[in-house]
Amino acid sequence: MDFEVWPEAIELGRLFKEQGYELALVGGPVRDLLLHRRSHDLDFCSSARPEQFEPILRRWGHDGFWDMGRKFGTLGAMRRRADGTEVKVEVTTYRSDTYDPDSRKPEVNYGDTLEGDLSRRDFTVNAMALRVPDLEFVDPFGGASDLAKGVLRTPVDPRQSFDDDPLRMMRAVRFVAQLGFSIAPDAAEAITSMRDRIEIVSAERVRDELTKLLLSDRPRAGLEALVDSGLADIVFPEIPALQLQIDEHHRHKDVFEHTMMVLERAIALETGPDGPVPAPDLTLRLAAVMHDIGKPKTRRFEPGGKVSFHHHDAVGAKMTRKRLKALRFDHHLVEDVSELVNLHLRFHGYVDEPWTDSAVRRYVKDSGHLYERLNRLTRADATTQNKRKAAIFAHAMDEMEERVRELKKKEDFDAIRPDLDGNEIMALLDLEPGPMIGRAYKHMLDYRLDNGPVDHDVAVAELKRWYAEIQ
Repeated sequence: MDFEVWPEAIELGRLFKEQGYELALVGGPVRDLLLHRRSHDLDFCSSARPEQFEPILRRWGHDGFWDMGRKFGTLGAMRRRADGTEVKVEVTTYRSDTYDPDSRKPEVNYGDTLEGDLSRRDFTVNAMALRVPDLEFVDPFGGASDLAKGVLRTPVDPRQSFDDDPLRMMRAVRFVAQLGFSIAPDAAEAITSMRDRIEIVSAERVRDELTKLLLSDRPRAGLEALVDSGLADIVFPEIPALQLQIDEHHRHKDVFEHTMMVLERAIALETGPDGPVPAPDLTLRLAAVMHDIGKPKTRRFEPGGKVSFHHHDAVGAKMTRKRLKALRFDHHLVEDVSELVNLHLRFHGYVDEPWTDSAVRRYVKDSGHLYERLNRLTRADATTQNKRKAAIFAHAMDEMEERVRELKKKEDFDAIRPDLDGNEIMALLDLEPGPMIGRAYKHMLDYRLDNGPVDHDVAVAELKRWYAEIQ
């Protein structure tokens, strides 16, 4: 193993040693080292208290210093290499985090030894350390062996570990998604029996774990682990609710299985960094997960054994907004994902009867900046095993997208406005500002969408015709 990947770590270790303090690289960076991954965000723990190592860190990190984690015993610094690479470090005093049964925030207790600090970490694969500057590998709980086996095991009894910090249960399913690991049987059993304990953790911390899970390489595996563990029943109950009991005639698919397929298909349609939907895209992935959550509430058994889910798009959009708000997601993300859920069935009418140019304009206008994501969600949602139906659907979507490209050559869809603005409408109708101007503006926008750009005289004539008609 090439420990010279981090000369900055060795230099920092020497500075601490000169002052009589211990310093060790810990957690993810050590795990990544064994996995032959490079990292420039380095986590350390030390025998020194923040007030003792702050001067050292300020001296080392001549390109940046931060202390937002001071109350948790953590300080950070950054320096920039000659090639422009930023190396960020965070140093934390040996510690253990514990939760008061009635508190949503962990208490910080300082420890005395590296081994004691490692014993309080979430999993053995994150409970390895590399002392610097001497490069002594410390692995008291067999983390290297578990890493080779791809197993998530806790350094101490899993019940104690998850009781100390319930968020570790969420981290377990997140690591399933990120690393492709499995959860050790005793840890999996503890998560299931202790899942109610996750309620003590703040929505923001749960949200952050869900985000990392969804942006990973294997989000399906993570979501399946979330559901299997029972954690989803508490933090994201709409997802396990998709596991509808299939009726005796097998008239419809298991919605959860379908949703996982849609998620994987949507991910496959993400683009490179220069494309319209660069991977990984949280908005698209959340929309794929949420697009059918309205189905359980709208399921109806119709005569003849058929099953319907009328208006599950609109119902699902409301449910999506409520859940993502509860998880404290950003307002813009909440609105975008909810709108994608609301619109995800919009295209299906095109397959039966190709739209007029007016309908195509409305589709593009209504989807707005979500157009590219909506098309990818729509394609991903077409999971039929009937090859003929799949081919017809794909052809219809290809055709619609080509029509949009052709229309965009003639019109600026992003700037579609009525051919007359509000001031012109007031002057032509001799009206003061008020609700009638708003009605007139909306009518002229609809006229513009239906007919495309028209001459000014034609627009004036249409406005006057409409106004005379409603008088």
